[in-house]
This record gives sequence, C-alpha cells and structure tokens, in this order.
Amino acid sequence: MADSFDRALRGAIRARGLSLERLHVKLAERGIHVSMASLSNWQRGRCRPERSQSLRAVRALEEILDLAPYSLASLLGPRRPRGRWVRTVHGGLSYRDVCEVHDSVDRLLGEIENPLDGQLRWLSCTETFRVGADRDERSVRTQAVFQARADGVDRHVAVHYCENEMLPDIRRTSFCRLGRVRTAPETGVTAAELLFEHPLRSGDTCMVEYEFGYSGGGPEATFYQRWFRFPAHTYLLRVQFEPDTLPTRCHRTWQPNVSTPAADVQELRLSGWHTVHMADLDVRPGVHGIRWEWD
Repeated sequence: MADSFDRALRGAIRARGLSLERLHVKLAERGIHVSMASLSNWQRGRCRPERSQSLRAVRALEEILDLAPYSLASLLGPRRPRGRWVRTVHGGLSYRDVCEVHDSVDRLLGEIENPLDGQLRWLSCTETFRVGADRDERSVRTQAVFQARADGVDRHVAVHYCENEMLPDIRRTSFCRLGRVRTAPETGVTAAELLFEHPLRSGDTCMVEYEFGYSGGGPEATFYQRWFRFPAHTYLLRVQFEPDTLPTRCHRTWQPNVSTPAADVQELRLSGWHTVHMADLDVRPGVHGIRWEWD
C-alpha cells in the first residue's frame, strides 16, 4: 500500500488508465476547477493540495478513481504553517517539557507526517479511566472538543503512554475516522491519527471520542496523567474502580513540567459510585492527574 499521497495518487491514476486531461474534465463536471499543472505536480510530489478547493478536489478524485473515502485525504499531512500562530502559541510547552519519552513521541508524529501543532485550541477534555478488579488499567476513554486556529485543519493525533511498555488496543472512535497508527514498543508509546469529517475553517469546532484499552490484563494502575501542552478551557477526569477493589486514598496531582516532581495538590474523596474525579477551568499547560494508594 502506498504510504504517501503522491505515490497513492499516481498508482490510482495508472490503475484506472485515466489521463490528466480526463481527470481535469471529470473534476470540472463536478464544479471543481483544478489546473492540469496542479494535478501533475500533485502526482509527482512537487506540491500537495492545501486550499479548500484543492481538498474538495481530493475527495472528488477518490470517487472518480474508485478509491475508499479518505484513502487519499488521510495521506495528506497538515496544512503548512501560515503565520506566527503555528510557531508560538502563548503558554505552549514542548513534548520535552511534559513527557519523559518525548523522543519516541516526536518520532511517531514524524512517521504520521504531522509534525506541526498548535493548530487546534482545546475547548474541553473529558476522560474516564477504568481500573480493573486486579488493580490494572482496563481502558481510558477521551472526549475532546477542539476549535481550529486556521483553515484546513483536518486531524488530531492522540498519544497513549504506558510506563510498563504495554501497548493498548484502540477500541473505538466516534465522530472521526481512525487513520494511521504508529507504536514504539520499546517505550510504550502509541500514536493514533484521528481524521475529522471534513477540513475545518478557522473558528470551526469539532468533537472526537476515542478509547484505548486492554483486552486481557493491563498494566498495574496507580495513577493517570494527561499532558496539556497548550492551555485548555475545561478538563474533567474521572477514575472508575471496581466495587470490591477500592483504593484507600486518592490525590489530585500537578506538574508544571517533568523536571519538577509531581505534587499532591488536593486529597480527593471517593464517591458512593466507586469513582473519584477532578475538574478544572482555564487549564494551565503541564501534567494534570490523579494518583491513588492501595492497602
């Protein structure tokens, strides 16, 4: 299978036996006007579609060439930076600041061809972390609402890190389509590309849901943390325990960066529903989480 947009497009055109002239005509029949030079440059890898009209053309080409939906669009990296907002988001941190395995994370993001960040503003993030009867991690389900900072943003890359180097399954996604998945087994990092229904315009919002989990026994669970590299509006984290396996004490934790030891900032009360939670507004960049102690 082709692993780049130009190779996939070139192969599909060859398989269908269509000329660029014929593709140009078929696109025009759909009200999409793309020059012959652009089509030629796309298949040669000299440039890639970025503008909204070009992205419409890519979706139309998938139909014309009898390809699966998003099979070409998923191979496009994010839109190239257009302005200072990409380089500097106020208060933003690097992966080096928030995680100890930043080299693995950076490598996987490079393999997915999504090296740019800061394109999405986090409006809200809600997570449920489930602990099994064997005191192990069973799953973490995330619901996030984003707002685009620029035109053309069409994906988010979710990252899961297991300190015990156990790789989870991606159980499900909602309101998005799963794209490329890359793993670093030696450090326990998984990166999953989540493709939006369509490219966003600046100011547009979108919601995604996804879940990582372990079908068998997962790693021992004594805490859960979320890395926030950029400010977020709201964050809600809930940890769900089994009724017969409850912790003795729970604390909310915080780190401004991984160079600073995690601090307990609040003791949390376990509810009658066997859960503990933390909620925050105007979330600062850093590492937010909950830890718990067993007997």
